[in-house]
Amino acid sequence: MLFPIAIEPGDDTHAFGVVVPDIPGCFSAGDTLDEALRNAKEAIDFHLEGLVEDGDDIPVASSVQTHASNPEYAGFIWAVVDIDISQYLGKAEKINVTLPASLITRIDRFVSTHPEYKTRSGFLASAALETLAHG
Repeated sequence: MLFPIAIEPGDDTHAFGVVVPDIPGCFSAGDTLDEALRNAKEAIDFHLEGLVEDGDDIPVASSVQTHASNPEYAGFIWAVVDIDISQYLGKAEKINVTLPASLITRIDRFVSTHPEYKTRSGFLASAALETLAHG
């Protein structure tokens, strides 16, 4: 899942601050932009682990565009961090699903041009999570 992050620019005396708008309370920093990006991934993973341990749902990531117009993030740099949330969803189970052939073809074509989903199962899991979060 691609989580947008807002990065507050740093300078010679201030670190780059990172906020993850879709995960309340998740933030990080780094002395350089590269370090801030690496630390953001660690912070997201750590925060998601805590949510799972507390029995809370994994938040669904929204787009950068959803947050970019928020005045709270004026002057911030935007990036996305790819997090494999499958490790937080429990053990994988194989199931049989029946779908129309043309829908399977469309899903496979979409996944082939969107590597963030990795597989057909990854796409279906992501679609299910998003629907459950907004349903």
